[in-house]
Amino acid sequence: MGLEKAVVKPHERLATALAAELIAVNALIRKRMSSEHAPRIPEVTAHLIEAGGKRLRPMLTLAAAKACGYQGPYHINLAATVEFIHTATLLHDDVVDESAQRRGRPTANLLWDNKSSILVGDYLFARAFQLMTDADNMRVLKILSNASATIAEGEVLQLTAAQDLKTDESIYLQVVRGKTAALFSAATEVGGVLADADETVIKALFDYGDALGISFQIVDDLLDYWGSDQTGKNIGDDFRERKLTLPVIKAVAKSDDEERAFWERTIEKGKQEDGDLEHAIALLNRHNALEETRDVAIAWAEKAKGALKALPESDIVEMLSDIADYVVARVR
Repeated sequence: MGLEKAVVKPHERLATALAAELIAVNALIRKRMSSEHAPRIPEVTAHLIEAGGKRLRPMLTLAAAKACGYQGPYHINLAATVEFIHTATLLHDDVVDESAQRRGRPTANLLWDNKSSILVGDYLFARAFQLMTDADNMRVLKILSNASATIAEGEVLQLTAAQDLKTDESIYLQVVRGKTAALFSAATEVGGVLADADETVIKALFDYGDALGISFQIVDDLLDYWGSDQTGKNIGDDFRERKLTLPVIKAVAKSDDEERAFWERTIEKGKQEDGDLEHAIALLNRHNALEETRDVAIAWAEKAKGALKALPESDIVEMLSDIADYVVARVR
């Protein structure tokens, strides 16, 4: 890998390659998040959208369209659509999780209130549907509307599954596919559909986004116990919020009666005491749950890279492959 690649992160190289398109996407986002009658909408939306996120999901749409040779204007609309859906889900998630911090900053529900976050999230979903109809492509509309429903379904499933020790890895994967991977795969798939690419290529783009999103979420769940300066989260947030993520699922599967009683008390019943987080991490290490979770994340990243082999070679496709490596670089 060359010096430039070693210094510049893959998503930053992709952003540079898509600079003109991203300027257009950001301009469209600012235009469509405005409201003539409700000034709180742009206030709340700007707080989150301008918070320095990587714009990874809209970049995936732009990159997929470009990799397939698309020449029209509507990848801009669809990239903005994807970002609006993502932002809407973040606003809703922070209310559900009672979060106080997002990307290192106070959450909208903390700065304003839960009602504002929910209603502005609803507004952004509505704006997303307006944007996705601009392409006048029924298949694109179907993909993105299905993804929106899947995301909501995944969040509701997590409400019940996250605090139930009977939740196994298959249910966890279903939650992750819903709340995270569905938007990744939709973002990449619509780029290929918009470009009228071969069905094999469209399927490959879907598979890439699906695997990348799963790897992305597993890494995020792993770093909740390992820690990272880049997540904007405190170590143990998922534990405190009683979320049964993959590291804990793996540890619970290997637990003895005493250990299971600990997980029942802290996760199912929510009776947490000083020192419980440290004990939880000790159990994860005892059963090699963190290492095994890391291996699963890496395997999904490799699956994402493998899917790209169906696409013609190009700098954009190489960058997409590098992004899959970058997602798991923090846990290698």
